Formats: sequence, structure tokens, C-alpha cells
Amino acid sequence: MNNIILIGMPGVGKSTVGVVLAKKMGYQFVDSDLIIQEKEKRLLHEIIEQEGIDGFIEIEDRINAQIEMEHTVLATGGSAVYGEHAMKHFAECGTIVYLSLPYEELCDRLGDLNERGVVIQNGQTLLDLYQERIPLYEKYSMITVDCHHKQIREIVNEITERIEKGL
Repeated sequence: MNNIILIGMPGVGKSTVGVVLAKKMGYQFVDSDLIIQEKEKRLLHEIIEQEGIDGFIEIEDRINAQIEMEHTVLATGGSAVYGEHAMKHFAECGTIVYLSLPYEELCDRLGDLNERGVVIQNGQTLLDLYQERIPLYEKYSMITVDCHHKQIREIVNEITERIEKGL
């Protein structure tokens, strides 16, 4: 298991942390949202608009479950945890790290959810989404890192230390 898979809510910093972590470890960095867009030849919000949320989740699960990686830090989309095939695949090929952030801090970071391509049901609030996903992130994570008021460097150091110690 020589890969690190980052999971967590949109806006928590998976891509930002992932790039810095990959540089520190000498790994490649991959963003699963970009792979999905490349394979589908559409932006995330276009896929959601055209296929609906369930269709998007199926596409995301299928593509994520096929990602082959070696010495890679993978930043996933926040909805990756809805895909059982993908999460099983990730658990078999790496360490799944959940970047957690309190709801209030997350609200401060997020802009327009629709522009970001966030999988959210009509009428569902960000708080609803947060409460729905937290148990899934906790279920699949092997390591949880609390990112509350931490700098990127601190988060990256905590991840590397915990992986080295097998925590």
C-alpha cells in the first residue's frame, strides 16, 4: 500500500494538501475529479446537470474504481464515499486519509456549490450534506486528520508522521 487517498468534504483542502504532500513524499499527485472530467469530456457540474446525481455517482464510482496508481497521492471528490466499488479499490491500494473540518469553518471556505460541481440534492442544505457524509468519511478512513485552524504544512506533517508510524 504505497498510495494515499484523501477524502473529505468539498473545500476541506484535499487538492491543496495533496499537492504539498506529494511533493514532500516524492509521489505523484492526481485529482480524481480531473480524471472524471477528462474521461467524460465534460465538467463535473455538466455531468450532474445531464445525468442527475445518481448518474454522476455511478460514473464517479466506475471511474474511481479503475484508477491505477503507484506512489501517488489521490485527492478524491467529496462524493467519492458514495461509491462502494471505488472505496473498496482505494482501501486495497492505499491508505485512506479523512481530512475533517468543523461545519462552520467549511461554510467560510465554500462558494457556490453548484459551480463547484458538488453532489447535493434539491432542497438539501450544506448542513444536511455535511451530516449525511460525515459517517461515510469516518467509515472508510484509516487515518483522520482534524484540519481545524491548521496550516497546510501542519496537516501534511501530521499525515506523513502518522503513516510512517502506522497510525
